[in-house]
Amino acid sequence: MTSAQQRSALQRQIWVIANDVRGIVDGWDFKHYVLGTLFYRFISENFASYIEAQLNAELKTTVARIDQLRADIDAIVAEIEGNETNFSYIKW
Repeated sequence: MTSAQQRSALQRQIWVIANDVRGIVDGWDFKHYVLGTLFYRFISENFASYIEAQLNAELKTTVARIDQLRADIDAIVAEIEGNETNFSYIKW
């Protein structure tokens, strides 16, 4: 069986399945239903990819900010520990 014959047989089989699935619904209405469903799936998948990309970017920014804050805190602690100020003159 050639490729064109296989394609033709597949198209016939798909058409038979589509007729069985749609039942008594008009072909035009069924087409709108299927196209709407495919569009919804397309939008859902792309929206999920977009949200995932945005969250990954936000996560990277947040991690970088946390690392910077940790470095700042470490610098402040080192400065405080290195400063040997005598507070004995304070009267309690």
